[in-house]
Amino acid sequence: MAALLAHLPLAAGLSVGLSAGFGTLPVLLALAPGADAAPRATAASALVATRAGQTGQQGGQIAINGLIQQARWLWSPASPAAPAELWLPLEVLQDQLGVASSTTPSGELNLEWYGRRASVPAQAQRSLEDEVAVPALALLTAAGVRVQPLGDRLELELPAAGLARIRSRDLGSARRIVLDLAGPAVVQRGEAGLLLGLRGTPEQERELQAQGLRVRREAQGLRLQPASGSAPRLLTLGGPDRLVLEFGDGDAATAAPERPAALDPRLQPLLSQGLRIDRQVLPGGSGAVVLSSVRLDPRTIPLDLRPLTRPDGMQGLSSLGQLARSEQALIAINGGFFNRVRRLPLGALRSNGRWLSGPILNRGAIGWRDGSLPGFGRLSLQEWVSDGQGQRWPLASLNSGYVQRGLSRYTADWGRSYQALSGNESAVLVRDGLVLQRFEGPELAAGIPLGGADQLLVARGGSPLPWNPGERLSLASQPSNGLGQQPFVVGGGPLLLQDGQLVLNGGAEGFSPAFLEQGAPRTVIGSDGSQLWLVTLQGASSAGPTLLETARLLQQLGLRDALNLDGGSSTGLVVGDTHTVRGRGVVASVHNGLGLVPRGAGPSAATGGASRRAVAAWGP
Repeated sequence: MAALLAHLPLAAGLSVGLSAGFGTLPVLLALAPGADAAPRATAASALVATRAGQTGQQGGQIAINGLIQQARWLWSPASPAAPAELWLPLEVLQDQLGVASSTTPSGELNLEWYGRRASVPAQAQRSLEDEVAVPALALLTAAGVRVQPLGDRLELELPAAGLARIRSRDLGSARRIVLDLAGPAVVQRGEAGLLLGLRGTPEQERELQAQGLRVRREAQGLRLQPASGSAPRLLTLGGPDRLVLEFGDGDAATAAPERPAALDPRLQPLLSQGLRIDRQVLPGGSGAVVLSSVRLDPRTIPLDLRPLTRPDGMQGLSSLGQLARSEQALIAINGGFFNRVRRLPLGALRSNGRWLSGPILNRGAIGWRDGSLPGFGRLSLQEWVSDGQGQRWPLASLNSGYVQRGLSRYTADWGRSYQALSGNESAVLVRDGLVLQRFEGPELAAGIPLGGADQLLVARGGSPLPWNPGERLSLASQPSNGLGQQPFVVGGGPLLLQDGQLVLNGGAEGFSPAFLEQGAPRTVIGSDGSQLWLVTLQGASSAGPTLLETARLLQQLGLRDALNLDGGSSTGLVVGDTHTVRGRGVVASVHNGLGLVPRGAGPSAATGGASRRAVAAWGP
């Protein structure tokens, strides 16, 4: 469940996508809040108002070439005033069809699929319950997709394309495989590899195997399993239709072994030490709930809790399985909220004492150190810059995809470069407290490289940026409580339980009423005072529990502290390299996670990630 977007016009013509979990923000900057989420999913499709004077249809299942998944959709039939339209979750377009997307600083979303393009202005993006949805009918039909709503189910069918030719090329440490196609093909990503809507000959299948890919023929096409579980970067091209798979660092050199269905042997000795992995069906307010849990005492079991992030910075999404493997995590759940359109974090992430992304909106968070239970609470971070004239300037955010008027700070942990996130920005580059260079809009749109000692102060919405090269600045940073001083921090929200009390207050953390009232798959981290709990909850015959139902159920199970994390399609649980829980039946891309790593193992155990670069002492 990624973030919903509320695009609010700001001063000086600036239009910024303000995101807050999968609910919309309260009033900010004296402006109206964004659109609320759609009504809760039901077992049958519903008639809804779409355009003025029209009745549309929505449902909760999408079948792509016969494979069914739980996902919302909204159909608006043609009328004399407007053509037919179909809104689909962006996650479905990206991960279940292979559509590529990019955004402009104004929030416009550009979609491309086999050379066919569509631009979606910020105001045309909407929310379907907890997912960002975009109009996609023209893009799909241009590629030959047959679209048909049938009750609660939306049927999407694209005949399998012929595989014309296979080409490959070594690019230094990377390898590129190009598939020439007789037409567009569906590209579905999952933990079991890529399912491509292709027809291939036995000889072509052997050729793919020679490229280091395990190939299996299925009813919908060819399933390709990349080496070592590493997912390739994908690109679709048109004229003629092509699918490009690019592997880094020789990922496609050898095929990965089949994953065992049994419990990972690395977990077996931990079970005798007190690790508990359970699944049970419990009664809930909206119906039965399937609760999957992992419990352990981190003081006695040699597993360390770690934030799971991409090693190349804060921009981008991965599957939970990929994040777990990159840190050698034996068990993992998905983490905090993110902006699916921009693929950026929306909340606190701190690893080994370094803020990878700062907290927002005083939302719920956990903070911990190795060998101890985490602390729970709400967290904010106050930062300000002082200049030579004795003036102090507050900073609104740190390494965050949460865009608002004011000054924000970005470091090398954000990534190798910073590109403007809004349409009206200026910035200064600071190194060791000295302003080195000033940048305006066009330069920021192109991207500013960030080295290990660099700090970029970005002004948005017409906020003043009074410093010039050669001036000296100093930074002060203070978290609102001791959680922010722990080596590891992960944010989510809302906070559900604290010290045995129900403390759910979504409005205080910037979540909309629709977010609080809807049922959805949930991911929660909690504690009963002696054990750490990693929990997922799914509806056995419903959309899932509401937040209040979740909090009460966990309280009945004996938890004293609990924090809601991202949910919906993002909900996931990986146990021993097997994706045992999938929020809505498919493996969705997520921004970050929480993993249990064998003590002393994993890139972040000592360094915070092999590719993570040091940041100057001017900032934390």
